[in-house]
Amino acid sequence: MTVYFIGAGPGDPELITVKAQRLINECPVILYAGSLVPRAVFKDVEHTAEQIIDTASLDLDQIIEHIEQAHKEGKDVARVHSGDPSLYGAIGEQIRRLDALDIDFEIIPGVTATSASAAWLGKELTLSGVSQTIILTRYEGKTPFPERERLPALAASGATLAIHLGVTRIHKIVEELIPHYGEDCPVAVCYRTSWPDQDKVTGTLKDIVEKVREKKFTRTSLILVGHVLGTDEFRDSYLYDEDQAHVYRPKSKTAKPRTVESKMAHPRG
Repeated sequence: MTVYFIGAGPGDPELITVKAQRLINECPVILYAGSLVPRAVFKDVEHTAEQIIDTASLDLDQIIEHIEQAHKEGKDVARVHSGDPSLYGAIGEQIRRLDALDIDFEIIPGVTATSASAAWLGKELTLSGVSQTIILTRYEGKTPFPERERLPALAASGATLAIHLGVTRIHKIVEELIPHYGEDCPVAVCYRTSWPDQDKVTGTLKDIVEKVREKKFTRTSLILVGHVLGTDEFRDSYLYDEDQAHVYRPKSKTAKPRTVESKMAHPRG
C-alpha cells in the first residue's frame, strides 16, 4: 500500500501530469483538498473509485485516520494537493506521521501557480542580464519567519519574486519592496490562475495597491514582482546564439564579442 502525494496543478484539470492522472485513476481511495483542487480532476473515476473524500473540513488527525484505514485494507491512496505538493502543500507533517506509522509514500510533482501565472502573462521569469533568480516565498503572517527570510532581506537580491498568501497585505509588501525595486518596478497579481473565474491585474509598485483593491482580491492570489515583467532590454541567450558553440552545435564561425547593444533581444523575436 502506498500514499501518493499528487500535485494537481493550479486549477485547470488539463494542467496535470500523465503520471498524476494515471495514479488518480488507479487508486481506490482519493483524499483531496476541495477548496483548491477542482472536482473535474476526478471525472473519470467519479463512479468507480471506492472513496473520494474532500478534506477541506478535516484536520490532520482525521486525514491520517482515513489513510490508516486504507493501509489496513491494503488500498493505495491518492492524496491530491493543488499546484506542486512540495511547495506550501503541508505534506511535511503528513509525511512525518506516515514515517511513524511505517506507511510508504511517493510524491508526484505538479505545475506550480508561479509557472502557470507566468504562462498566462506571456512572460519569461529569467531574462539574461535582468534576473536569473526566482524567489518563491510568502508574506509573514501566522507562520513564523526567520529574520533572514523576511521580505526586505529577500528583496535586497533584486531577484524576481513570487509571493504567495500575501494579497491582503499588499500595501505592506509594497512598502517593503519599493526601497529595493523602485516605484516603477512592474507587478502582476494573478487571482485563481487557470480556473474559469481567473483574473489578474498588472501595474507597478506605485499603483498596484489601488488596482488590487479595485479588483477586490482577498485570497488565492499570487504576486509576481520583478523587472522581467516589463522590459525588452535583455540579452539573447548563449544557447541559441549562432556564434556560440556547445556540445550539440560545434563551432562553425568565429565568435564575435558579445555586447548589450549587439545582443539586445527584440519583442517576440
